[in-house]
Amino acid sequence: MTRMISYEARDTWIHRLTGFTKLMFFIIWCIVSALTFDTRVLVTMVAISAVIFAMSRTEWKQISAVFKLLMLFMTLNLFFIFVFAPYQGCEIYGTRTDILHLFGDVYLTKEQLFYEFNVLLKYLNIAPAIFVFLVTTDPSEFAASLNKAGVPYTFAYSFAIALRYIPDVQDDFTRIRNAQEARGIEMSSKASLPARIKNVAAIIFPLLFSTMDRIDVVSNAMELRGFGKKNKRTWYSYRRPGKSDAAVMIFAVLFAVAALVLTYYDGSRFLF
Repeated sequence: MTRMISYEARDTWIHRLTGFTKLMFFIIWCIVSALTFDTRVLVTMVAISAVIFAMSRTEWKQISAVFKLLMLFMTLNLFFIFVFAPYQGCEIYGTRTDILHLFGDVYLTKEQLFYEFNVLLKYLNIAPAIFVFLVTTDPSEFAASLNKAGVPYTFAYSFAIALRYIPDVQDDFTRIRNAQEARGIEMSSKASLPARIKNVAAIIFPLLFSTMDRIDVVSNAMELRGFGKKNKRTWYSYRRPGKSDAAVMIFAVLFAVAALVLTYYDGSRFLF
């Protein structure tokens, strides 16, 4: 059974980073991407994200299905931004340059296109970071590094279980989808898009019930083994931070400072 997003052990410098380092880099990356609307910064971040993604040696088949869903989500989000706020860009940048008359008093403006282009860049920044984090982070090592960084091991282990559970959810989704297709419910590209959305929605409740059953089994097993009774625990998969971890953290902090200074040096985070 082919899984979409799951940890794959590979010999790259990204895989050798500790889970805590990758988490901190991901958080800093998302904060900078959320705060800035400077196109120069966003384009630079997209380029860096693409390089990191390529260096992680992530296979396309691992993320293709999820990437397509993200692209659909991004397209719909940009469409709804325009539908409900067609002049949001004009309000932000303080000017209005009409390009095309659409209908009624609604015009396509240069400022709105530029604003939505920046929103798209934000998505393109965060999506590769999510993929790289999920496919290069060993859940057990991630929990160990979080615990060594001061996070209580009960919380750290919860994060590890969540990462481990992602492939299981994908397996359950595939099994339920195959069972539905065996009953004659079409979910392939042969059906129309509305029909496919409706049929896929029918998977949600069986998937939710199977998820609740799995959570109950795992929680009972952990309780029977006395999980959480002790204040501390040892970790088999713990890995000490190395020079690469320090270099990545220094780069992330310096880049964040430089990006935010460039963004806010003129008193506004919007550049046009």
